[in-house]
Amino acid sequence: MTVEAVYPDPTLFGHDPWWLVLGKAVAIFVFLVLTPLLTILAERKIMAWMQMRVGPNRVGPRGMLQSLADGIKLALKEGIVPKGVDKPIYLLAPIIAAVPAFMAFAVIPFGPEVSIFGHRTALQLTDLPVAVLYVLAATSIGVYGIVLAGWASGSTYPLLGGLRSTAQVISYEIAMALSFAAVFLHAGTMSTSGIVAAQERTWYVFLLLPSFLIYAVSMVGETNRAPFDLPEAEGELVGGFHTEYSSLSFAMFMLAEYVNMVTVSALATTLFFGGWRAPFPLDLWAGANSGWWPVLWFTLKVWVFLFVFVWLRATLPRLRYDQFMGLGWKILIPFSLAWVMIVATVRAFRNEGYEVSSIALVVAGLIVALVALTLLWKRLHPSRTRVPKEPVEPKVRSEISPETLEPFDPMSGGFPVPPMPGQTLPTFHRTPVSVTNTAGRHSIGSTQEDSDA
Repeated sequence: MTVEAVYPDPTLFGHDPWWLVLGKAVAIFVFLVLTPLLTILAERKIMAWMQMRVGPNRVGPRGMLQSLADGIKLALKEGIVPKGVDKPIYLLAPIIAAVPAFMAFAVIPFGPEVSIFGHRTALQLTDLPVAVLYVLAATSIGVYGIVLAGWASGSTYPLLGGLRSTAQVISYEIAMALSFAAVFLHAGTMSTSGIVAAQERTWYVFLLLPSFLIYAVSMVGETNRAPFDLPEAEGELVGGFHTEYSSLSFAMFMLAEYVNMVTVSALATTLFFGGWRAPFPLDLWAGANSGWWPVLWFTLKVWVFLFVFVWLRATLPRLRYDQFMGLGWKILIPFSLAWVMIVATVRAFRNEGYEVSSIALVVAGLIVALVALTLLWKRLHPSRTRVPKEPVEPKVRSEISPETLEPFDPMSGGFPVPPMPGQTLPTFHRTPVSVTNTAGRHSIGSTQEDSDA
């Protein structure tokens, strides 16, 4: 006897009793607060293991309470507000960054319909006919917190970090939205529960492989994680947009980053990996996709993506900014457009009654993915063949007339700068300085006229 999964009807959302809605909201909030604590600890442990070093091992058994100790330490630190900041916006920016990350999880399905105290309800807070667009809009608002934090800090490095984040979101949000469009076209719905139901036979990671690859790159860039952590590049911008933040304000930015990681991982699970459905061969079990078991499968899939985030940070160096923006505008967006046209063509044939095999879509996806990966490889690993240059005879300084030398001020920018070719340093004359010590005698460097005086 097989037990079929009961998919929730989007029209039934909004009819749960108030205590059930409140319970779901609290459960999601607790899940999103506890997962970052575990993720930070797991990240430090996994990175230490990958880089052959010792990770946290002091607080608690084998360092298991390190994340809790870090949170308490941040809470007890003094909240310093620098002078010259725009205080209302400065204090509001961390909240703007953190709240949308929690809001986006409202439409993520954790499982099918279950019975809670006699009430049949879906393991999902709510659903919308345009649920995925709601997630895209909610996550896009979070960047305003980063931009406003950089601008309100009144400092150069935070401002540069905020501007970088703006350019980053503009480029990668387009590619992410186009990867969503292919899913909408193939599933025929924008409802998250409907997309999970459409993957009952085949997950979209196989049917829409280019969309998944584009989304996988875009979600790393969207969350400002390595190797795309350019808005907070410590080697260039000290700490980026949160340089001037401390205590709980800084902790809220970190919470927003890790909650965003959970959100994009949950969205990838929902759109491409069957959502809460059990993977093969666990789906051969009759009750794998019913009851509360799907919550476990969903959580395991999310943690697989979180592990990939940690893996990327531990292994890959940070990209240059021109490489990062070129990847978004010259590779991801053009291939997203081409792939959306292919999926739309297949959908149009099916609407007209022509049956197009899924194998053709899989083959087309593999071709597009291989071409995109080839161009990406060539772009990140250009050929190093050097063209020999003709030797240029250097001019002797005596051959250069004083009229051709450009005037040069080495301290024009406030820092000593060496001269460029064709420039000459001005002549400096040392002025004798008279310094009188406590005994009334003159130090070395004073002139005879000064002594007589």
